[in-house]
Amino acid sequence: MIYIVIAIILILIIGPSFWVKITLKKYSSELSELPGTGGEFAAHLIHRFGLTDVRVEQGEDGQDHYSPDEKCIRLSPRYFKGKSITAVAIAAHEFGHALQYFHQEPITKLREKYTPVAMGIERLSVTLIAIFPVIIAIFKVPQLGLLSVLIGLSTLIISVLFQFIVLPMEWDASFNKAYPILEKGNYLDNSDLPKVKKILRAAALTYVAATLSSLLNIWRWLRLFKR
Repeated sequence: MIYIVIAIILILIIGPSFWVKITLKKYSSELSELPGTGGEFAAHLIHRFGLTDVRVEQGEDGQDHYSPDEKCIRLSPRYFKGKSITAVAIAAHEFGHALQYFHQEPITKLREKYTPVAMGIERLSVTLIAIFPVIIAIFKVPQLGLLSVLIGLSTLIISVLFQFIVLPMEWDASFNKAYPILEKGNYLDNSDLPKVKKILRAAALTYVAATLSSLLNIWRWLRLFKR
């Protein structure tokens, strides 16, 4: 029974991240018929909607995001240079965030308010989990180490919950901004729109999936604790 429970927990933790990666990769095949790359499409949208102070540039792999402080859309090399449905959809999603900040929509306050808190809690949890071997070595009381692990796990879970709080902002960028632009602008064939929905759903869940994956840190420290 314990192995079944562990398997279920691992599926819940790893499953979303795995699904996001598979979905994005599935529709990343190069399509020569597309008129431009993801980076060029983002630049086109910036010009079309008059976001004159926003720029787009190539970022690091897996670090697709919009920086409101720098007013910059950054896309992974494969999306910045690529001609694929995923490249176009991810570019539209990040542009959706740029629109949110350009119009100073109230929903942007969610990330500004809660993301720093979530990141701080996650760093605290990792620190607590990391120091428990030292606590055991100093005080010779295994229970103190277990307490540290439980506290660390609790704070990681809280961090995940914070990501769910900002999820509406991601969902808005995908389905209130990016999808209508792609659908009404006839940038892709109608047959591709169901694929776009899947990609945009994955884009909206990226941060939640990544935060869930961080829960795996607890298993590494638990193995050390057993030793």
